[in-house]
Order: sequence, then C-alpha cells, then structure tokens
Amino acid sequence: MRGLVVLIARLAHPVVSHEALKIVTWEESVLKKLFAVAFALTGLLGIPAMAQTYPTKPVTMIVPFAAGGPTDIVARFVSEHMSRTLGQQIVVENVAGAGGTTGITRAAGAAPDGYTIMMGHMGTHGAAPALYPGLKYDPTALVPVGVAASTPILIVGSMKFAPKTLQEFVTYAKANPDKLNQAHAGIGSVSHSTCVMLNGQLGIKPTAVPYTGTGPALNDMISGQVDFMCDQIVNLAEQIRGGAIRAYAIASPERSPALPDVPTTKEAGLPDYQVIAWNAIFAPVGTAPEITARLNEALGKALGDEATRNRLLNLGAVLPAASEQTQAYLGDFVKAEVVRWNKALAAAK
Repeated sequence: MRGLVVLIARLAHPVVSHEALKIVTWEESVLKKLFAVAFALTGLLGIPAMAQTYPTKPVTMIVPFAAGGPTDIVARFVSEHMSRTLGQQIVVENVAGAGGTTGITRAAGAAPDGYTIMMGHMGTHGAAPALYPGLKYDPTALVPVGVAASTPILIVGSMKFAPKTLQEFVTYAKANPDKLNQAHAGIGSVSHSTCVMLNGQLGIKPTAVPYTGTGPALNDMISGQVDFMCDQIVNLAEQIRGGAIRAYAIASPERSPALPDVPTTKEAGLPDYQVIAWNAIFAPVGTAPEITARLNEALGKALGDEATRNRLLNLGAVLPAASEQTQAYLGDFVKAEVVRWNKALAAAK
C-alpha cells in the first residue's frame, strides 16, 4: 500500500520532500487501521447479528399434506402464536405428495436462512426411510426446532360400514379381506404406517386407497366411499363427537379426555396395537443455531399459551413436557424413531 501511495504522491508532485514522505507514511498507517476496524465490524455484524434481528420478513412453514389434515391443523395452531412472538407472519404452505416426502424434500432443499421451515411428523421423519430407499433427505440430518404435539392414533370407520365395534371390525376384516378398503395419505404417512402395523397384526391386506392428505380421505370415508383408516386424533375428534364417523378404539394406554367414550385398543380386545404419532418443526441443514433457537423459543411460548394449549387439547393432542421441548431431545428422538419404524415396518411385511 505504501508503494502505491508514494507513487501517487510522486506523480502528483515529482519532487517529494522527506517531510512529505513522513506524512504519507502516517496517512498510510491510519488507512490500515481504518481497514482493520472495518473488517472487524463486518465480522461482528455477520450471522449472529442477523440472528438477533431475525426474522425481518415472513417465514414459510411447509406442511407436506393437504389442508385440513392433522399435521396442517397442528401447524396452523402453533404458527399463529409463533407469528406474534416473532413479529413476522408464518405462512403455511401445503405441499402434498408421496406420503409427505415431496413437501419435506422441497423444504430440505431450501436456503438455510430460517425463512423456510417444515412441520414434519412420525411418517416423514420416522417411517419414510424404511419405505423410500431413494429418499432425498436424511431426517436425522435436518435441524430440529422442537416437538409441537403428540397425537394418539384412532381406528375409525364409515358410519355406512357394517362393523360397530372393534371386535366386529376384526371379525369382518379377517373374513372379507378382498372387500375391505382402507384410506391413507400416501405411502410413509402416519395414516399409512400405522395401518400397515395394524394390518400386519391382523394378518390382512385390504385394498389401500391413497390420498394427498387425510383431510380428503376423511371426506370420502364420511360419504362411505372407503371403509376405514387409522389416523391422528386431532383430525377426527370433532367428526366422532358429531357422529359423522365411528371410532372403534384409540391406540394409547389410556382413554383420551377429548373422547372419553372411546375405548382403548387394550379394552376393546387388541392390546398389542399401541401407537402414538407426533408433529415437530425442523429447518434445513445449515440453518444457524441462533435462528433455530429463536424458533424454538417461539414454539415454546405458543405451547405455553393457554388459548393455544386448549385448542390442541380439545382435539386430543398430547403436549410435550418441558424436557421434551428442547432441540436436543427432538434430535435424539428422531434417530430413535427411524430405527423403531424400520423394525416395525419390516416385521409387518
């Protein structure tokens, strides 16, 4: 730098005195210090500063199923309160297909800047690796934000379907497997994986009818176009209370306060069928820890909000304990779920 400054000085003034060169040297020193300060400020005002002000624009939350299903319901309930905490709107975008893996693949490939996140669940982040050998994302690599809710599974049927109890359903299913049809939200979804487990225990192979989500599937079951399905309680509670569909049993150790008249699978005669699904928020690989920590904080406040809690609890959701709301807990939980469902689905084949 000094040579350049001296050269410029000499070009401007062919005869440069010794005192003038001292001034040039001093100016050069000052410039170096200014550049060093500017560089240091650039480092200080990098990612951490961005995280402190995050978000500065709306955030997209990709839900990998059609609107109206259980994952969509949980996502909209928590994102509404999270938006208020973050000071920016979380916009839910439904990207359905391939048991939820289409939406998660898209979200996983988004820029890791915190402005695209995803609501995953037991199917997309637990069962999918066992069902999709060419899966384009690694559930265990995605950055965990936090568990939103756990959701017990119900075995439900159309009111136009003959069996009225779980025992009648089991008897009919075993006697008429070729006549039986089952709705699900795509291979690898919760509704698919949990029914694969059920069918394996019963030794039946009903005709499986795929949908883009359990919302559309539920509509067809209400109209009698499909016989039964296995689904999360948050998608079914209101229809069961309203008499639109029949609940055979809930696959949890205890009855749900949201549906106290529905027996557990153990009470109804199928004690080995126990399964509870879950929904959780994730971010693309490479998302800054400061950003995901901010999202986790916002999710925690949503789950601590009385109105949000009541909306979820009224539909039968089970909210995570404080120890289950951490990012570390979710990361370890997903790894365990991948192993669990790999074994469960292999045994059901």
